[in-house]
Amino acid sequence: MRPKLAVLARHLVLAGFSAAIALPLLWVLRVSLTDKLTAYKLPPEIGQIGLHNYAEVLTQYDFGKWFGNSVAVAVAATLVSLPAAAMMAYASARYRTGGWPLLLGVLASQMIPPIVLVLPMFLVFMTLLPVPGLVAITIAHVAVNLPFMAWIMVSFFDADTRSLEEAARSDGASRWQAFRMITVPVAMPGIIAAGLLGFIMSWNEFLYALILGDHGSQTLAVGLASMETHAGVNIAPLAAATLLALAPVLVLLPFLQKYLIKGLSLGALK
Repeated sequence: MRPKLAVLARHLVLAGFSAAIALPLLWVLRVSLTDKLTAYKLPPEIGQIGLHNYAEVLTQYDFGKWFGNSVAVAVAATLVSLPAAAMMAYASARYRTGGWPLLLGVLASQMIPPIVLVLPMFLVFMTLLPVPGLVAITIAHVAVNLPFMAWIMVSFFDADTRSLEEAARSDGASRWQAFRMITVPVAMPGIIAAGLLGFIMSWNEFLYALILGDHGSQTLAVGLASMETHAGVNIAPLAAATLLALAPVLVLLPFLQKYLIKGLSLGALK
């Protein structure tokens, strides 16, 4: 009986965590499909189901521009950060560049509150480097995401590819050729995992996009926060816009799930 009770307890705990994750999404889905008056009622009611809130978001708000800005910033920040983070992680794993103090400093930099960094960045972009809003947001995301992505990838370059690299070097390959043709393909699950996490961090980021951007460079996070009228927050269209903002991540995760799980689990095992 004890093993069965232990299994039942584990399943109950997992069911509780799953409910804690799924119920808010189901609540947002219900609100997005009902009318504006029913959305505020407690206890909740279904009301008239329809897609009118989604139509309102797509026609009466600048959702398309917000979406395009978020895609541009997240993709650009990831494409710039990923190669630099991979080379930084490789140098740290192979040559111990900076040693553990550098790695601990990189990790400690992730504990700094964003508000501490965003004000100096704002002054830099206002005086020394006046660039458009989307460019400023992208640079800020690269500066913040690159250390995190490099920290994740260090373990993937640490041991498994060393012997393959030495074999390639003995066959006449240069250090760069061994890195590009041997190390990178072998560590690709970890690189994809780091890139995916960096993309999601840029997609969800709010503070830098709010402070460094302007009206024409609003991302989805800032745009959703601006969906407020003189009478307060219109919760039904906001719920519809929230689900539309989640759609790219929900679509990408099934295709990249095996790389994300394999990469993170491989890093944990190392």
